[in-house]
Amino acid sequence: MKKISFVIPCYRSEKTLSAVVKEIQDKLNTMPEFTFDIFLVNDCSPDNTLEVIRGLCEQYDNIKGISFSKNFGQHAALMAGLRHSDGDYVVCLDDDGQTPADEVDKLIAKLEEGFDAVYAKYDHKQHSSFRNLGSKVNELMLRVMLDKPADLYVSSYFAVKRFVVDDMICYANSYPYVIGLVLRTTKNIANVMVNHREREEGSSGYTLRKLMSLWFNGFTAFSVKPLRIATMVGGFSAFLGFAYGLYTIIKRFVNPNVPMGFSAMMSAIVFFGGMMMLLLGLIGEYIGRIYISLNNSPQYVIREKMNLGDK
Repeated sequence: MKKISFVIPCYRSEKTLSAVVKEIQDKLNTMPEFTFDIFLVNDCSPDNTLEVIRGLCEQYDNIKGISFSKNFGQHAALMAGLRHSDGDYVVCLDDDGQTPADEVDKLIAKLEEGFDAVYAKYDHKQHSSFRNLGSKVNELMLRVMLDKPADLYVSSYFAVKRFVVDDMICYANSYPYVIGLVLRTTKNIANVMVNHREREEGSSGYTLRKLMSLWFNGFTAFSVKPLRIATMVGGFSAFLGFAYGLYTIIKRFVNPNVPMGFSAMMSAIVFFGGMMMLLLGLIGEYIGRIYISLNNSPQYVIREKMNLGDK
């Protein structure tokens, strides 16, 4: 009999988490060919989410709880759940009820067809306009920086096989990026259509700052293409500067009475100075993350475990 492990990062979900867990239980009761457990990872939520997780762990032996000492982010929470899971299939989903747990059989069926990973795809997303814009930017970044297939849709609701998880959890550096880890492991990935529900409680935890941080994590951890782009931009800027200087010299020889333009010179200085600072900042971002990784900065710190056999 195969086992499914569910991993749910939890943040500000005290009012929705119990319903998500119940929906998983009700669905798996109709799938007797599988056993299951659920890993609830509290990302230092400021509300009573931790108390809800404690209550669920006391009530059910197959629900496991993990609580972080501070907020490390959704992808760190996923990594913690993946490391503790032992299912033949691992399903990751949100804690707000927008991702339909009762359609998990569609994802599992695709895995059993032979795919290594399956992502849920939505006809009509019920996220806010800001969140949808962030998703589009993230989609573009994945295609350009991580060579994601153009026809593959990625979301926070996905299922992977055990060997994929075993490879993903080998990543020990800071700033994990789960989508990049999946794409690094396999290209045998499929999509299945599921419904996407409206949010019943609260709002998305992703602010502009968190989305920017997530994008930086993605392309600095798994791609050197930004550095190559920086090299090309630097070469192009140098060419423009050389061409403009040559044009100025020729113009001076042709017409000595032409005054030298102070504004043009200042514009060139500001443009090239700004480009240099931008590219140096990008290089500094890479170097800073290398420095943090060399210092063995942890992906997360666990304060408490529940139903996991240790404290």
